[in-house]
Amino acid sequence: MHSVDFLPLRAPFSDTIPMATASLIPVSEYLRTTYRPDCDFIDGVIQERNVGEKPHSGIQSILVAMFNANRRNWNLVAFTELRVQVSATRFRVPDVTVIRRSDPADPIVQHSPLICIEILSPEDRLHRLQERIDDYTKMGVENIWLIDPISRHAWIATPDGSHTRVHEAFVVPGTATHVSLAELFAELDDMLTPIPA
Repeated sequence: MHSVDFLPLRAPFSDTIPMATASLIPVSEYLRTTYRPDCDFIDGVIQERNVGEKPHSGIQSILVAMFNANRRNWNLVAFTELRVQVSATRFRVPDVTVIRRSDPADPIVQHSPLICIEILSPEDRLHRLQERIDDYTKMGVENIWLIDPISRHAWIATPDGSHTRVHEAFVVPGTATHVSLAELFAELDDMLTPIPA
């Protein structure tokens, strides 16, 4: 039985996060434009995402390696920075997207992924994260995982808007998919610890 905890609030911030553009653009323009890093597209507005720090990138890399090393046994494949069309006018770019190997091979995910994973950055805020979770839920994503590499906490986002704290491992019910938090954070420590020259 999981206990229910809420994600920690970060330090105060200004709600005016800079966007790549303030004017509305059509879906077709978003789809043919390359952003570095890639951005979400929300009803005609480009929204930048928080990425780029070592703990965030490290967790992302480790997760994708774990999933893809087990892709045949777990019958899935994982991607970073993959566009997911959550509705006709909204595209999200989860930190890690896990799809079934039987899912269509379209360049943009239009079917509900098996798992969407968001890795928190120091600048992430609850209300903006909840908007992402709501989009995944409306699309039908049943496994939405949240990981804070700094606090070493993890949660499963539930359709009712709560967050269930994960203490030992993420699992996908009815499958062999299993990600141990102890192993995940040990790999991160190994990745981030300098080796003396």
